[in-house]
Amino acid sequence: MQKTPRPLLVLHQDRVLRERLARSRRSPFRISIAADWGDLRSSVSEAPPAAVIVVDPYHERGSQDGPAQELYDILKAFPSSTVIAAMDSSPARYRDIWLMGEWGIAEILQMDEDWSEIALQRRLLRARAQPLRRLLSHDSGIPFTGRARTLMDAAVETVMTGGHPKDLARSLGFSPSTLLRWCHRAQLPTPRRLLLWLRVLFAAALLDDPGHTVFSVGLACGYSGDQALRRAIRSVVPDTPTELREKGAFETVSAAFFQELAELRDDAAEKR
Repeated sequence: MQKTPRPLLVLHQDRVLRERLARSRRSPFRISIAADWGDLRSSVSEAPPAAVIVVDPYHERGSQDGPAQELYDILKAFPSSTVIAAMDSSPARYRDIWLMGEWGIAEILQMDEDWSEIALQRRLLRARAQPLRRLLSHDSGIPFTGRARTLMDAAVETVMTGGHPKDLARSLGFSPSTLLRWCHRAQLPTPRRLLLWLRVLFAAALLDDPGHTVFSVGLACGYSGDQALRRAIRSVVPDTPTELREKGAFETVSAAFFQELAELRDDAAEKR
């Protein structure tokens, strides 16, 4: 898997926020500052699917007038984009927060909180993982144990940073053998296959946006291109990326994932 910096597009006048976003050399993001809404829209149209966008929703207008129409236009034109609104969180803003949630904002970054560089980076990655986190809360009929949820949550973080099973084990403070035992007891796939499933689910969420090519989705998910992505998809479902788009990629792949989890539970019950 490739670990390439993800584009971070920023339209915000707060100097401290911009410095914190750009300061760490270990950041998984490559920052680009937009001059105005038009510049940001142009950058979003050219950015790969892995891009994350941080905006001041009131840029170039008074906060009393509500979020900018340009923000709404970007969210509707690029529905799979991960857009984070960085703003003050006073009670007067609650209606605006609700409205931006309806528009499709991934997350609100509250400017009045004390954000370290590491905390900011983790928040950005968590926002990008929103489709996978929705999967964890999906009512699949399969109740996840606390152990399973801990493993799944850590696996999502590992996928978002381009990690491998050894990275997943390290994040939990486990040895590889302990991680394998935990996955078995939690009735989850092996660590390698669990990460494969989550990468394919992430790809499926991006494939549901017709604005992304299969090649760009592959790169966004850490693969070398469209052929590598096709091989990964075919290792878990019998469909091509084009066929998944026709069926509804995320819904199809998530159904197959939960089916495999159900089979693992049935196998475990038979062995008792």
